[in-house]
Amino acid sequence: MKTSPDITPYLGKLISLRRDLHAHPELKFEETRTSDQVAAYLTALGLPVHRGLGKTGVVATLRGKGPNAADPARAIGLRADMDALPVQEVNSFGHASTHPGRMHACGHDGHTTMLLGAATLLSSKPDFDGTVHFIFQPGEEGGAGARLMMEEGLFERFPVRAVFALHNWPALPAGQMGVRVGPIMASANRFEVRIRGKGGHAAQPHTTVDPIPIACAIVGQLQLLVSRTVDPLDSAVLTVGRIDSGTVENIIPDEAAIYGTCRTLGEATLLSLVQGIERIASHVAAAHNATAEVIIKPGYPTTVNHAREARFMAGVMADVVGPRNAHADVLPAMTAEDFGFMLEKVPGCYGFIGNGSGGKPGVNLHNAAYDFNDDILGLGAGFWDKLARRWFDKEVAA
Repeated sequence: MKTSPDITPYLGKLISLRRDLHAHPELKFEETRTSDQVAAYLTALGLPVHRGLGKTGVVATLRGKGPNAADPARAIGLRADMDALPVQEVNSFGHASTHPGRMHACGHDGHTTMLLGAATLLSSKPDFDGTVHFIFQPGEEGGAGARLMMEEGLFERFPVRAVFALHNWPALPAGQMGVRVGPIMASANRFEVRIRGKGGHAAQPHTTVDPIPIACAIVGQLQLLVSRTVDPLDSAVLTVGRIDSGTVENIIPDEAAIYGTCRTLGEATLLSLVQGIERIASHVAAAHNATAEVIIKPGYPTTVNHAREARFMAGVMADVVGPRNAHADVLPAMTAEDFGFMLEKVPGCYGFIGNGSGGKPGVNLHNAAYDFNDDILGLGAGFWDKLARRWFDKEVAA
């Protein structure tokens, strides 16, 4: 395998860039400043840059100088997401968000910077036999930006044999990495239940069909779907996150609405949950002379790692952080990730890089006090560099 360049001379610039991105978060498909920063950085490296896929997406291409680099089949994609979340940051450090109600609470600023670091290392010594497409994706947080980029021709314009991505993982200490064959993140569907009753005066409930207690009864019954219909050895999560109804205290409303998500690692389990939501909502409502409409909003598919690529990534992790710090069968997470769309189209793998601090877990993702750990920027960039170089070795890419 070709020797990787030293990341140390570039760390200061990468840390400054990461903190700048953190201070200027942009929501899904609004990543204009972010994509400008990314494109400018890549252009300065001398890479051709394509912009506009998925509205604000950026793709840069690096062709190696080895004797087999011209083979169009010897191409891989490395992907990072760029968008922030609608969260009010509570941190007070110097690079805290300058935009009220927006912050990088999931570390996409770090993902973007690690991939820019990888582009720096690989372009500084392009003595490998292949092509790397650096994919900077918008709209991961609920926008399905991966799917949009694909619909607009991502893999037709930039064909790859495999695609890879990393997510920082606060549950793992810095210096550890993890991956697994098969499902590593759950599918996620959103649902809405609209209960229609009959409104009236709060002092005369007997003349009404109150949708609020009916909604409460439905929520209570929904909790039994996982505990009593899902195999204990399977994994599923059903969460109601919002209930809307009414206007003032002394009026019984006509309607109530329940909003939630259901997450599974398998399609059969997901179908069973969806059918259960519909069955419980309609029957509980009917028992109280009301009606219920269930609206299922398909979300992200299960992120399923391909076996060959996952084992390959696990081997690179072991080389980078050592076998004791590389988890080749890490537990899957019930969070969802639109990289799953890419893995439905192209073989590939999605892994975790520890984002803890001081040997301990870090602040959870999507938390208002979260921050990406700058100490792992060099590790992530070096990992991508080594993964690409090893992939293009004849014994791997043949």
